[in-house]
Amino acid sequence: MSTDQEKALGVKDHWKAIIAMTLVSLSSFQYGLDFGIIGGLQAMVPFLKVFGQEDPSIPLGWNIPSDRQQLIASLMVLGAFVSSSSAGFTAKYVGRKLSLWIACIGVFASTALMQATTNIGGLYAGRLILGLANGLLMTHSQLYVSNSLSSLNLRMHREIQESVPSRYRGLGISFLTYWVSFGSLIGTIVDNFTAKIATKNAYIIPLGIVHIVPGILFIGLFFIPESPRWLAAKGRFDEAERSLHRLRPEGWSVAQELTDMKTTLEAEARLQSGIGYVDLVRNPIDRRRTTVAILALTSQAASGAMFVISYGTYFFEMANVGNAFENSCILTGVGVAALGATAILITKFGRRRLMMISGFIFCGISQLVIAIVYTVHPNTESSGKALVGMSVLYIVAYNSMVAPYAWLSGGELSSQRLRSHTFGLATGVGFFFAWLTTFTAPYFINPDSLNWGPKYGYIWTGSCAAAGIWIFFFLPEAKDRTLEEIDEMFEAQVPARKFRKYLCTGKHAALGEKTQTEYIEERAVRGK
Repeated sequence: MSTDQEKALGVKDHWKAIIAMTLVSLSSFQYGLDFGIIGGLQAMVPFLKVFGQEDPSIPLGWNIPSDRQQLIASLMVLGAFVSSSSAGFTAKYVGRKLSLWIACIGVFASTALMQATTNIGGLYAGRLILGLANGLLMTHSQLYVSNSLSSLNLRMHREIQESVPSRYRGLGISFLTYWVSFGSLIGTIVDNFTAKIATKNAYIIPLGIVHIVPGILFIGLFFIPESPRWLAAKGRFDEAERSLHRLRPEGWSVAQELTDMKTTLEAEARLQSGIGYVDLVRNPIDRRRTTVAILALTSQAASGAMFVISYGTYFFEMANVGNAFENSCILTGVGVAALGATAILITKFGRRRLMMISGFIFCGISQLVIAIVYTVHPNTESSGKALVGMSVLYIVAYNSMVAPYAWLSGGELSSQRLRSHTFGLATGVGFFFAWLTTFTAPYFINPDSLNWGPKYGYIWTGSCAAAGIWIFFFLPEAKDRTLEEIDEMFEAQVPARKFRKYLCTGKHAALGEKTQTEYIEERAVRGK
């Protein structure tokens, strides 16, 4: 098959690779499912009878101490932070499939422990182990997908560092975000139905649902090959070739793709051999790009999303707003629909305008209205309706205008030769703030502590305002720009607010007649 014929192939021609990547991407669904389920357990009376305490002063008649509540939610995030931060070892030596199998076993063991235990220590251990497993799932599933795509797109699009053409980078990111939200919706729906059960099955059944996705993934991994790029990086070229044959269409030039892969890996090895974290701030251009990428990716923490995601059902229950579980289903369902709209918006509108104007402004306003209403008219029917309505506005703004753009900006604005270091650091910072939010939120909303309830929104209003101001002054617009054009604009020290209308000269815009090795090494020299 000629190169022109390969370029003419459509998505359906690559069905084998798509099936493999869809299977592996279920890891994102699993991550969201856990968040959806655990958020509801803390508002279930049977769960509170085992791990909480009786409290006639609140609507449920039962409550959970804030210290237990913060550990139940935050230990999973902490485990994910630890395993994702240390995933370099398993990524290099263990491989994608074996790492995913280990993660699946971790999910099985941790969930079984949480189902069987009546001891709070056992629950803590289960949450931590589950977090470690989820961190491996999220990290290695994304590595499998990106590595399986990278050499394919290198052949079809000749874009060394992009997994998809510039116009559709955002679409790929929104798909992964959609999986997480859809999983959260399913978890919330399951909680809504089982919450009516008067026995411990109310929370044991939802936890049992957690076994399903890793079960499918565990079995499915036997039928897909190991990442060809990882095999090639380990020098196992015969296995890499067999893997490519299983993933690519009939007649695809596997030998040429393997040659391209070898060339790129050799160039990347030379490039990465002298790079460390100090290079992130060694010169002004890389320092600016590192700062912008990390703050852009972690800006979603400033919206207060982890508070809503982790404690939404409990928050509704404590505010005595109708049926807390049904309200959570509505809230999560609207969020999933908003992410569907993102697939349309993300290729038409800029990152700055949606993140700043439509995203953080709406997130901040919704939090402010909730806080003011509950300050003036606490625990009334009208304030309850305002809470539900503003929460819907919040989740629409966050899911469609903040989350996908934060991840997208963090990936495309970093210096490409430092991308793995920058993205790893940004992910670590993001997990830290996610943990900090889930750890501290109970102190503010739990009746046993500060008992702020909805007035907690005052804090997130200020946080959203600060994030919006930073975006206005420092976040560049990269819509429809190739990574080469982004390189050029940073090297020209173009101010963030002038990126959108800047006319690139094109000197870095294409590969031209350079070889892949020459192109990668030229960019490395420019970055030093």
